[in-house]
Amino acid sequence: MHIDEKVAFLRQPDSYPDKPARVEVVKTHMSWVFLTERLVYKLKKPVMYDYLDFSTLEARHKNCEREIRLNRRLAGHVYLGTVPLTLEADGSLRLDGEGQVVDWLVQMRRLPEERMLDVAIRAGTVDAEDVRKVSQVLARFYRDSPALTLSPAEYRRRFEADIQSNLTELSDAGYALPGAQVTQLAAAQRRFLTEQGSLLEQRVRDGRIIDAHGDLRPQHICLLPAPVIIDCLEFNRQFRILDPVDELAYLALECERLGVPGIGDQVLAYYTKATGDACPAELIGFYKAFRACLRAKIAVWHTVDHDIRDHQRWLDLAGTYLALAEQYVHCW
Repeated sequence: MHIDEKVAFLRQPDSYPDKPARVEVVKTHMSWVFLTERLVYKLKKPVMYDYLDFSTLEARHKNCEREIRLNRRLAGHVYLGTVPLTLEADGSLRLDGEGQVVDWLVQMRRLPEERMLDVAIRAGTVDAEDVRKVSQVLARFYRDSPALTLSPAEYRRRFEADIQSNLTELSDAGYALPGAQVTQLAAAQRRFLTEQGSLLEQRVRDGRIIDAHGDLRPQHICLLPAPVIIDCLEFNRQFRILDPVDELAYLALECERLGVPGIGDQVLAYYTKATGDACPAELIGFYKAFRACLRAKIAVWHTVDHDIRDHQRWLDLAGTYLALAEQYVHCW
């Protein structure tokens, strides 16, 4: 069954057991998301990229199960479980029916949009207590996560490979990004690896590398009385094997892009105080610059998605990330 048939069915309010008044539909790079008044259903696209494989029903089912398990670490009550989409004997589709399973969906509780951190930042409603509570949740998660075993040289080589990957993609003439800027940013990061790469290796020796969230952006943080953090990067474990300070530098980058650099700085400061992990400022600057270039690469990827038409928006966003990266390279 083609995904368009599944999406058409899931757009209809009558398709859901609680018969919502309306269904909001959001399309992402890898999923279709359907929002009712109380619940969220996520259907993964049958796609395959170098870094993920959703091409088979079995793969999508396993990934749904993995998404539930991993996200319950930081949002236990939000992720309810997986729901089958079935083809019934009469040829109709049904959620959680008795017929042949044709796909799987992740079912979540719907969170209040106005309390998502990115929305609250734009509305100017984030207060010091919100930041403190989020910082507590993250510091506890990082402190309690076991250190992973990898060699210092392996950790350093990952950055070498990723810097080259970012450079290759961002230098593609089709994106028309400033070539000199892209080249200089890659050169600065390589210089850091040559001159101060020992700082990265020391993070491994200190047991700081963990299975983290992997995509810690403001739109994934909900400022409930007990904050929850959703949408971890579940589809590729390698992308979650991170230094907590790298992940928090990423959050700081995104908060700065939204105009409030103080939030990221406060979360980093709280983490340092709660864990005793005083990461060198030079390494934090490197992590921010690296993350900014990575986000620029992801932004330009959207321009080759056939479902996305507003290409200039994504190219402009890539330019914003590159400009931020230029600021950060002066931090080491």
